[in-house]
Amino acid sequence: MAKRNIPIRYTNRDFDSIRNELVNYAKRYYPDTFRDFSEASFGSLMIDTVAYVGDVMSFYLDYQVNESFMDTAVEYDNVLRLAKQMGYKYKGAPSTTGMVTLYVIVPANTTGLGPDTRYLPILKRNTVLGSTGGSFILTEDVRFDNPNNQMVAAQVSTSGVPTSYVVKAEGQIISGQFGVETVTVGAFERFKKVSINGSNIVEIVSVFDSEGNEYFEVEYLTHDVVYKAIPNNDANTRDNAPSLVRPFIATRRFTTEKDRNSTSLQFGYGSDSEIATPTLAEPSNVVLQRHAKSYVSDTVFDPSDLVGTDKLGIGPENTTLTITYRSNTTNSSNAAVGDVNTVSSPIFEFNDPTIATSAEAVTAINSLECYNEEPIVGSVALPTTEDIRMQAMNLFPTQNRAVTSTDYEAITYAMPSHFGAVKRCRVVRDQDSLKRNLNMYIISEDTQGKLIQSNSALKENLKIWLNRYRMINDTVDILDAKIVNIGIEFEVVSSEEVNRYEVLDSTIEALRAKFNRSMYIGERFYITDVFTELNRVRGVVDTVSVKLVNKTGGNYSQSTFNIDKFMSLDGRYLSVPDNVILEIKFPDIDIRGTVV
Repeated sequence: MAKRNIPIRYTNRDFDSIRNELVNYAKRYYPDTFRDFSEASFGSLMIDTVAYVGDVMSFYLDYQVNESFMDTAVEYDNVLRLAKQMGYKYKGAPSTTGMVTLYVIVPANTTGLGPDTRYLPILKRNTVLGSTGGSFILTEDVRFDNPNNQMVAAQVSTSGVPTSYVVKAEGQIISGQFGVETVTVGAFERFKKVSINGSNIVEIVSVFDSEGNEYFEVEYLTHDVVYKAIPNNDANTRDNAPSLVRPFIATRRFTTEKDRNSTSLQFGYGSDSEIATPTLAEPSNVVLQRHAKSYVSDTVFDPSDLVGTDKLGIGPENTTLTITYRSNTTNSSNAAVGDVNTVSSPIFEFNDPTIATSAEAVTAINSLECYNEEPIVGSVALPTTEDIRMQAMNLFPTQNRAVTSTDYEAITYAMPSHFGAVKRCRVVRDQDSLKRNLNMYIISEDTQGKLIQSNSALKENLKIWLNRYRMINDTVDILDAKIVNIGIEFEVVSSEEVNRYEVLDSTIEALRAKFNRSMYIGERFYITDVFTELNRVRGVVDTVSVKLVNKTGGNYSQSTFNIDKFMSLDGRYLSVPDNVILEIKFPDIDIRGTVV
């Protein structure tokens, strides 16, 4: 008698379901040949093996499908890869920016009523400054000859006439150090990709080939216009605009691709010879019969010719590339007040080059000192998978313009790392304004990864960055978020069979792991999450109480917060105003419990 086919149950995908289905299959179709279904039989071994393989394959199939979508992906590299497809730019190593104050001593003029302007130097950009934790780079020229600079007499003669002056100036700095790598490039290759061996790379400073041609970084290879800052030599306008922005065509260009472990440069399609010769076919010669022409001249059209133009730039060939980059690490990103106090490699220039070697000029150069009057802060931690997921999904709908509050937040997080970075950002509509005014609250991190208010340089860079995308009738006020430090106190009941001290350690460690992240500005704190986490700990029978306390004074924030006022009526969560961010600053001492 022929077998009666019974439909296979494709929903049985776990080990037990697969095993039971295999046993039923054997009983149904092989009753005379296979009868021993005991756990110790060889047949049971084979069934268990097949069920094991089926369970594993089913798991990895589901896992790989989940890793193909942004909402369900969990692996860092997969989330990053999906985010790049949505336009997200991975910044790589952290980078912070701030202001530094610089001092020089110059001789007085003949009258003694001011410094001799001939010896007021220009400290050039890329000068390296040092701190106790790392190094910083000057991002702009610092002109000591600016008449708005503060000055004070340093030394006076016996008759009371000043003989030298101390001149104070300010400049913007960014964390990191320079690195140089040379790469030999052979024959021409379409869309040449060059990998850099350096680690913790923040940005590519410059790329030159052995012929002296410069390659410019662009966001996409289709962008053929770049903007370059040139020094403003007009003394009347230099104070307000130290640099002039000039657009120009960049025929040689590249894009930068980053992930956690590597940095590579992607060049364009064209070569010098191909650029000079048009490669695009004339459409009218292919599909149209024009007046006085009864034939079709081009019968073959190669689609690859569409990228064989200067639109994607000239790639390097038979040359040596010199790549200068800036690298940085988490440990050397931030600096406390006064930490930036040494000048490692000063680059000076004088308006009159003939006095550069004079004794007075050398004395002025050697007298250079620096000091940061406010902390150098930013975001020191690499983005987590949730950070990347949130930023990518919020950035994609913006389409390079800021309309909604979410658009502004996404563009803020997308600001290039060499401008600095904020840790958290929140944008809310100003209800007291009759116009489209927005209040943007931001916060940064200090050297230990603790929340701290952002400095003025970061705010200024962020303001300029947002001007590229904001609506013309929008005004944005960049404000400091209010830091509120809190602690957690709890009481649990433990089982009699376990050591209550071990239970206490386990509960505290569980809460540390749960809240080991930076919260968002205006994010609610759910008390129920604390109850859930405590009840999961082995040995905990029940959680009796959970209490939040406001930590102030000493090393904590000075911001006070009425917890009872903002607690929900049922005690399930703590409401947080739009300009407030909560922080458990010291989890080792801010999380305390009792086991009974």
